Amino acid sequence: MNTLSSFNGKRVFITGHTGFKGSWLSLWLSQLGAEVFGYSLLPDTTPNNYSASFVGDLLSGETISDISDTNMLQSAIKKAEPDCIFHLAAQPLVRYSYDHPIPTFQTNVIGSLVLLEAVRIQGQPCSVVMVTSDKCYDNSGQIWGYRESDPLGGYDPYSASKAAAEIAISSYRRSFFPEDRIDEHGVQIATVRAGNVIGGGDWAADRIIPDAVRALSAQKCVQVRNPHAIRPWQHVLEPLFGYLTLGARMHEKRDPALSSAWNFGPLIYDECPVSFLMDLFCREWGDTSSWMHCKQRDAHHEAPILRLAIDKAIHQLQWRPGWNLDEAVKKTAVWYREYYYGGAESMQDNCFRDIDAYMGSLS
Repeated sequence: MNTLSSFNGKRVFITGHTGFKGSWLSLWLSQLGAEVFGYSLLPDTTPNNYSASFVGDLLSGETISDISDTNMLQSAIKKAEPDCIFHLAAQPLVRYSYDHPIPTFQTNVIGSLVLLEAVRIQGQPCSVVMVTSDKCYDNSGQIWGYRESDPLGGYDPYSASKAAAEIAISSYRRSFFPEDRIDEHGVQIATVRAGNVIGGGDWAADRIIPDAVRALSAQKCVQVRNPHAIRPWQHVLEPLFGYLTLGARMHEKRDPALSSAWNFGPLIYDECPVSFLMDLFCREWGDTSSWMHCKQRDAHHEAPILRLAIDKAIHQLQWRPGWNLDEAVKKTAVWYREYYYGGAESMQDNCFRDIDAYMGSLS
């Protein structure tokens, strides 16, 4: 845990800082004493955690622009002169990608390359953590977890775009930042693949917890389209701690082994069907909350099972999950209930409280 103290005073550039994960990461890094520079579009939902937690007030700099805007991104990185970059800007939704495949590939693949080209042009040492997805794997329906060395693929445009991004990032790393010249260029690039994250502040469309929150806050029954799908659920702070641990290690030492792919998911007994997650969430929400299976005609393909193997992160980074699924669901439900019923003008303190509690669980 002392590893994260190395961010104190560091200049950190975050793309996608207005999003769900990005807003939490911005808060955490500001708490660690980093100078945080954000680059993102405006939040695409109302409400959103960026606004609810007044994230913008904690930033050292901010650029509102598209990740594919080459000139704007290069200018923002040049101005920030970052020691570390976390790339989270993305089109993150599977179902959206069916209706908007080209923008999905444009953002997730070309946007990633625009960022790496800006790093190349900047020509300064930097640690870069590129966030892709657990859905980058060629999902064959296996019941065991996918490892970082398993084949990449993707049935839907979103998953395929993340697999393509992984290949493109690997190409850039090997072509322009080879490990045998790391002392010369000083750039380390890793990709990270997380499970299905939950936590306060997410209001994205077609995600199970935001869908549940919208229904329950309106005193309605939650409609669930695929209750039997098994996913690697985890609180948003779990993968973020993994990203931060990896970024800190990369900044501390130039180890070629760090410039690779990493999975950050839950322990195997916290991987469960959507139905079980909904039972837990409705129990924590209380009142007369309930859910029901709502079958959809002509529904898009969704993989029935997805698990991640996290042995590499556990053994090589000494990272491991801090909260089990019960605790993750409880913290998530409490955050949303306080947002809707607590009367707080800002959720920033609630986020910091959760971060402190999470770090305390690791000690």
